[in-house]
Amino acid sequence: MKSLVLAFVSFLAISTINCEVYHEETFPDDTWESEWVYSEHSGKEFGKFKLSSGKFYNDPEADKGLQTSEDARFYALSRKFKPFSNEGKPLVVQFSVKHEQDIDCGGGYVKIFDCKLDQKDMHGESPYEIMFGPDICGPTKKVHVIFSYKGKNHLIKKEIRCKDDVYTHLYTLVVKPDNTYEVLIDNEKVESGELEADWDFLPPRKIQDPEAKKPSDWDERPTIADPEDTKPEDWEKPEHLPDPDATKPEDWDDEMDGEWEAPMIDNPEYKGAWAPKQIDNPAYKGPWVHPEIENPEYSPDATIYKRDEICAVGLDLWQVKSGTIFDNFLFTDDIEVAKERGEALKKTLEGEKKMKGEQDEAEREKEKKEKPEEDEDDEDLDDEAEEAAPVEEHDEL
Repeated sequence: MKSLVLAFVSFLAISTINCEVYHEETFPDDTWESEWVYSEHSGKEFGKFKLSSGKFYNDPEADKGLQTSEDARFYALSRKFKPFSNEGKPLVVQFSVKHEQDIDCGGGYVKIFDCKLDQKDMHGESPYEIMFGPDICGPTKKVHVIFSYKGKNHLIKKEIRCKDDVYTHLYTLVVKPDNTYEVLIDNEKVESGELEADWDFLPPRKIQDPEAKKPSDWDERPTIADPEDTKPEDWEKPEHLPDPDATKPEDWDDEMDGEWEAPMIDNPEYKGAWAPKQIDNPAYKGPWVHPEIENPEYSPDATIYKRDEICAVGLDLWQVKSGTIFDNFLFTDDIEVAKERGEALKKTLEGEKKMKGEQDEAEREKEKKEKPEEDEDDEDLDDEAEEAAPVEEHDEL
């Protein structure tokens, strides 16, 4: 028994050793300015980032991240790191986003690149490997999950709703070697499935048989008109008839006004257009289903998940109202490490809510104190107006 325990412990140790954190960044100081590169792509006015923990936080130093600082700007900033491939291993992409400005329209996503990225020329059309994260604009509040596959970008076919409040939230994408994936927000799974099923990477496995055609005698009508049903003889009644109670006005002049006609009213005996009743169709065969055949253009790909080279992360986005803070970047093949980072970040969210609540309460108290003073000022102005009002003088009789 003891040997089994030791073998299991050894297995866990080997597994831990084999796991790797490829890149992690939490922006403890200003060194990011020498490691991240602004794009200089022509034709756009790019905004600048600054290091900030925002207006409310749990820890003023530990919660610092890259914050957008200019309204109505494109942003294009990237960081390269040691290249890696996720062949045969899970890929975890994780980062936090805090829209403390209560964003109305703007991106909060990241783009993942290979080493061919020209950082000085990064722009919206720069080829990327993965695009992942929240995007908000008006009623649209979604999480993008876009993969590049054979030179084309493929969007997820599912709708994943992102968080739309003012606090820090952690976004995690897990891609596994069995071609499955998971999307988590704040360490809670919000979507999962198979890559092949939820993206259009490959042609469909089956297609409609081009040789098959619906038989000419195939009847898809569930009901038909009763051939035995006939229209009643008294059915035909006019929809409108002259008002029997109407009388010609006394001042009506036939020569001037023309021949008088009584106004029309709805006929209470009108039954509408007649139609025979419906009965079950004895020849009904149900909807015709087009037969399918194997798609000759379909070929399975067990390596859809694989990224041959991941080398850079970029913030390439547009924001109407600035103030978003990006932080806690993590690229790893260790799902448990990512979960641990996520659990630790929950304290940040709790601290932010506590500080924001205190700020809101202080603001409410301030408004309460200012409101009576404003009311008193208004009363004083009314009294002064009454005192200053001129008194009318009357001549004595």
